[in-house]
Amino acid sequence: YVRRVFISDEFDEDLMPRYLSFVKGVVDSSDLPLNVSREILQESRIVRVIRKQLTRRSLEMIDGLSSKEGGEDYKTFWEGFGRNIKVGVIEDTENRERLSKLLRFHSSKSETDLVGLQEYVGRMKEGQKGIYYMAADSVEVARAAPFVEKLVADGYEVLYLTEAIDEAVVTNLAKFGDHDLVDVTKEGLDVGEEGSKKLEEANKQLAGLLVFLKESLNDRVEKVTLTSRLLDSPCALVTSKFGWSANMERIMRSQAMGDNRAMEYMKGRKILEVNPEHEVVRGIKVLLDEDDKERARDLAELLYETSLLTSGFALEQPKDYASKVYTLMKIALGYDLAEEEPAPAAAAPSAAAPAPAAADSSSSDQQHQQQQQELQQQQQRPQQPPIEAVEADVVVEGKGG
Repeated sequence: YVRRVFISDEFDEDLMPRYLSFVKGVVDSSDLPLNVSREILQESRIVRVIRKQLTRRSLEMIDGLSSKEGGEDYKTFWEGFGRNIKVGVIEDTENRERLSKLLRFHSSKSETDLVGLQEYVGRMKEGQKGIYYMAADSVEVARAAPFVEKLVADGYEVLYLTEAIDEAVVTNLAKFGDHDLVDVTKEGLDVGEEGSKKLEEANKQLAGLLVFLKESLNDRVEKVTLTSRLLDSPCALVTSKFGWSANMERIMRSQAMGDNRAMEYMKGRKILEVNPEHEVVRGIKVLLDEDDKERARDLAELLYETSLLTSGFALEQPKDYASKVYTLMKIALGYDLAEEEPAPAAAAPSAAAPAPAAADSSSSDQQHQQQQQELQQQQQRPQQPPIEAVEADVVVEGKGG
């Protein structure tokens, strides 16, 4: 309205930013001319001031919801318009810091309820420098990922980003206050000085194993290193700091209008991080010490392909991986892979073998006796004189001569 005269109810993004398009209200101004047009709106300084004031008041209204006791009102608001706030963090650089306080995520300490970044910072461990996060399809997938095993066991809280837009939000946000947002699936995760000392000792013992794994996997990984971020898993595939994570790579692959050439540039380099204390890793080291490189290479391939799955990547050759799993299932069932026969059942046919042999011998004796009887009967028969060929004229009588 201009001086209480209705002008229009459609202004697109002239009066409100796109991420606040869900806000409805009435604007009455006495400073605009009555013959207001789109050109005037785009060039008018007054309209820019109105837009700024509307954005500020809308954010104040949302702040009021988030600060209410109980948090049920804001929870309802977040379920309906949470994605709009996330889009605002990406697009509205001027109000990004204010919008970041309105963000809510699941975490390793709050899987059912949502937690804000301010609340996360308030209960950080002493000496923790960054805000850890993990992007995945769901809370269950994030919880089971190898990247969070050691962090959660050591008492660190990890944010679970379960929506497709979440990773883009934290990438644009980069920092919250004085704390960096740290992706636990990227290389260079700092887990403390104690872990670094253990890695130095393990590097001396497993240097040959790391070289062997890199030679076996060739160009599929950028490098192979030891890590102290893993607890129960033998290894994990992390990506370089300045590339897409496995989750972002999966999201970009699903885009209908995605650019395959751009994907090749943006994909993060894969780095295989190995847990030096795991039994599988130590077992491959023993095979190398025994100079059984063929079996060690097969296990290295299986280790890499399994880490692709657990780290969120797609398998390069699903059929080859399936055949290796089937081979392991045969070994577990007791099959002899050299003969492709079940080893446990091999004793049964051998035990039952004498009975068929005896039956075969008795049947052959009966056939031999029958042959002798037929030969004797032929010898007892009287011999007939041989038939000689005779030439003769044959006359056939009958009807017709």
